[in-house]
Amino acid sequence: MKVKMGRDELLTGLQRVQGVVEKRNTMPILSNILIEAKQEGAEIVATDLEIGMRGLYKASVQQAGGITVSARKLYEIVKEVPTGDIELTSGDNHWTTIQAGKSQFKIVGLPSSDYPALPTIEREGLTPLAGAGLLELIRKTLFAAGDNDARYILNGLLVTLITSEKKTTLRLVGTDGHRLAVAEQDLGKSGVKGAPQEIKAIIPKKAAHEMRRLLEEGGDSEPLIGFTKNLMIFRKSGLLLTSRLMEGNYPNYQQVIPKESNRKIMVNRLELESALRRVSVLSKDKANAVKLSFTAGRMSLFSSNPDYGEATEDLPAQYDGEALNTGFNARYLLDVLSVMDGEKVSLQMDNPLSPCLIQESETPGFRCVVMPIKI
Repeated sequence: MKVKMGRDELLTGLQRVQGVVEKRNTMPILSNILIEAKQEGAEIVATDLEIGMRGLYKASVQQAGGITVSARKLYEIVKEVPTGDIELTSGDNHWTTIQAGKSQFKIVGLPSSDYPALPTIEREGLTPLAGAGLLELIRKTLFAAGDNDARYILNGLLVTLITSEKKTTLRLVGTDGHRLAVAEQDLGKSGVKGAPQEIKAIIPKKAAHEMRRLLEEGGDSEPLIGFTKNLMIFRKSGLLLTSRLMEGNYPNYQQVIPKESNRKIMVNRLELESALRRVSVLSKDKANAVKLSFTAGRMSLFSSNPDYGEATEDLPAQYDGEALNTGFNARYLLDVLSVMDGEKVSLQMDNPLSPCLIQESETPGFRCVVMPIKI
């Protein structure tokens, strides 16, 4: 294989795959990427056997072929060399020579024939989505999904795609058992005839992260998303991301969301966020416990730590119900507030230990529930 690519083009391709390659060295070849030189350009492929990414990049191919090399090392090299053309040549024993200006590097590779194949994907059956809409849904739910949770299924996002004759609705749900985020949006018209179709799938958190990164790059073309029996397919301007779906039953999240109640407190979002940051400085390290008190026209925050001291802050709020004292992990509340954009937020709960529903009027399709803690 012998191929010449622009440094910036190659760097873009390598940046995109860094999050996909396997960090734990279970199989050495999974920490490599596959570079295939074809007539139409150079294809860069990465997989960890769960998630796969493939992209085609501009290149002048002098000799077709393929090689797999360390994704991290090649990225580090390309990042350091000056702008210009980079020549990649594979030689004996799968060594790859990288020529960039006056610099030359030789790195060890593995045969391309040993690289795991990505599933072949048809374009049919993929639903076009508004990129900005999908990015917003991921941003509003990803923080609530579990991180290495013992309940495996909570380490993913539940995706529901409902297509009817009039519209396409996409709903994402994330929960780790302590908090829950639900976001949905109508993503334009649909051409589906007949009864509405509903597809439900659970995608790994890592796959959602990669989709978010690709969507944040922007671009002119709208992404496409589709699901087969055990695979999610995501296409965007020449890039293909596939992810194996998680198997299992997602919890019945609808049961957890409280119904509208009279005990609702309205407060300025930025004021509450700032106050929580300040008061939580003196909260106990692990639980980040902050006590919240609602009284007529006011909200009070309090935290204490036997080793350091205590902190108190009052905020003006719209509330005319009975006095209510409860406690929360401040980190969980801050995570919710950080993905909201409105000026005011509402918090509502029936009693000190019932789930707290957090909403903003600007985004009716977004609801978040945070479980209180005993203080």
